[in-house]
Amino acid sequence: MAFDSGKSNTTEAVGPSVAARVPPGQSVTTKWPVLTYGETPRFDPRTWTFRCFGLVENEVSWTWDEFLRLPMAEVTCDIHCVTRWSRLDNRFEGVPIREIIARVRPRPEAKYVFVHADHDYTTNLPLDELIDDDVLLAVKHDGKPLAPEHGGPLRLVVPKLYFWKSAKWLRAFECLDVNPPGFWELNGYHMHADPWKEERYSDGETRAMQQMRAEAARKLRAR
Repeated sequence: MAFDSGKSNTTEAVGPSVAARVPPGQSVTTKWPVLTYGETPRFDPRTWTFRCFGLVENEVSWTWDEFLRLPMAEVTCDIHCVTRWSRLDNRFEGVPIREIIARVRPRPEAKYVFVHADHDYTTNLPLDELIDDDVLLAVKHDGKPLAPEHGGPLRLVVPKLYFWKSAKWLRAFECLDVNPPGFWELNGYHMHADPWKEERYSDGETRAMQQMRAEAARKLRAR
């Protein structure tokens, strides 16, 4: 499933000004660790689509070529993984979320967005947090096309929340008047995921969470 996890063995010493940008319980790394629950999907630009549906005035679906013609912008942000690493000053390029929202026009009763990605991955977000200025549908990272293992060709970037909310391999937004839990939320992760409040997990560890931790440990031993 579309989730960045794992641990980095590169932790940087930081000064007070940088430390102020790092939420509680996090360590800064210059690497971008990867661990995905499931296989990385194959991207075919001939069949790929991204669509918005549900409680919207205008349901829209874009092909890959159509999506790349949308207005683009850059956002520089810090990212914070629930597995306790933070990577600072990431430069993402893609379509600002406001460009998408302006085209689909959510209805007044739409308060939440259910995010759909490849492999039937889902996560949930309040609409009012999704539409912030720093939220992006990213196609590039640090000047290069977004690598498949990091969610390429398209991933959501929501810097203010733990990075599992920034779904990889993005395929659809569904606007809703309810807030259903997504894949990791059903498997023990927090419904909101504010890193400054350490909203990591709900009570209890599920089998899927245990599998993720075991896989992370296996990959670290193999290095």
